Amino acid sequence: MECLRILHSRLYGDQADYSRAFTQEQLLESFEEAIARTPVLDEDDATEYTAPSKNEREQAHWVRNILLEHGWLECHADEMTLQSTYSFSRIGRLFTQPMVETAAAGFRTRHRNTRNTRNALQSFVERGDVYDLLDAYEASARIISDFSDVIAELDERKRQLVKEIEAQQLIQQASDEFFDFMEQRFMPDLAIRMSTDSVEKHRDEIQQLIAKARRKQTEFKANAEGELRKMAPELRTADNASVYLRILDGIEGRIHSASEIMLPALRESLHSFTRRADIIIRQLSYNSYSDQGGLPALCQALAEMPAAEKQAKLQAMADAMAGLSLGFVDPAAMKLHNISRKRLVNSGVESHEQVNKDSRKAIFIQQVLEKAFQVNSHDQMQYIVAALQNGHRIHSHHLPVNNARELLMAAHAIEIAAAGNNSSEFSFQVRYVGQTTSTEYYDQTDEFIIELVEKNQ
Repeated sequence: MECLRILHSRLYGDQADYSRAFTQEQLLESFEEAIARTPVLDEDDATEYTAPSKNEREQAHWVRNILLEHGWLECHADEMTLQSTYSFSRIGRLFTQPMVETAAAGFRTRHRNTRNTRNALQSFVERGDVYDLLDAYEASARIISDFSDVIAELDERKRQLVKEIEAQQLIQQASDEFFDFMEQRFMPDLAIRMSTDSVEKHRDEIQQLIAKARRKQTEFKANAEGELRKMAPELRTADNASVYLRILDGIEGRIHSASEIMLPALRESLHSFTRRADIIIRQLSYNSYSDQGGLPALCQALAEMPAAEKQAKLQAMADAMAGLSLGFVDPAAMKLHNISRKRLVNSGVESHEQVNKDSRKAIFIQQVLEKAFQVNSHDQMQYIVAALQNGHRIHSHHLPVNNARELLMAAHAIEIAAAGNNSSEFSFQVRYVGQTTSTEYYDQTDEFIIELVEKNQ
């Protein structure tokens, strides 16, 4: 998920260069950054979707292959440059968008949908553009979803507050996080939703606009009905009812549900959140009293009293607390809460046996061989430039070979066509001669001509 989020931000985020495609090296670098940020913890059972226990580069290759195999990414091969570029598939981008929005901390003006509905309806009544009516219908649908998102966020904040208090028992941090939420989230969004953008405030005006739209002349409504049937055929029903009236009824029903159901639910959720935070902060404040007051001071004072006086005090307290109180339980206050199971993470440190000499020797040989056969594009370009010297063309079998490194470079010579093309004036061109030849190192090899050309020619 972190790999998908980082790739989405690089392609479509604020820092994107809007290339909408990455080379393999850029893709792997992004995945390595994501893997370094989110290390994999020990799990109970390994599955086929568990990252291999290798270095970050190998894990990045594994993630790339998994995403390509299951259709999250697409690979595009350029026949001219011999390079592969990667981008999101359409379905992969749509599925990644909720992950990015869930983890994002950006500011969103979700509270403006009620005003957007009113403004779009007013524009439709005045100008008669059916696009404004469709915009009002879409914005009214987002009013309900926005309320649901905020209520879910408040419930999550409440659970997170309780979880952090149970783990840390820090009064200062609990109060700071509560007031930060009230200042940064409540004031800019929730306060506006309950005052300036309250559905109760705009409900009457929206209903008046809907009534004006229903009272329009028959010719106006017939033209709007015809255009709506062309633009939104999915809104047509089997009984061939009016799409125009169905949209108006839908907007009115959503405004009624938002005002009568969702807004009271939001107020109840906010009241529950603030009440829970107040209880927790009061309890922590009571427990954090110094020795000058509170329960610890009372216990200390009782311990220092004579036995007779202590018994008298305790008896008086017992008499005061022995009163019997009768009452009825409020049914609305009795709720069953789902108990979430805590996830167990095995983070224990295990002792490993010392690796013997033969194993260390095998690991060393493997690492040296992996580095020995690596070909760097920059070194490849320098090798070809040195082979050309002052010329502009050379045959592949004429490339100088003085050591094993140059033999490896000569074997990868045709890759120069895809490297070193960042210059705006020169580039390498590789042409196949169409014949084979033999050299000191190969019995039979294809012959190519490597040429340095100017792009403007």
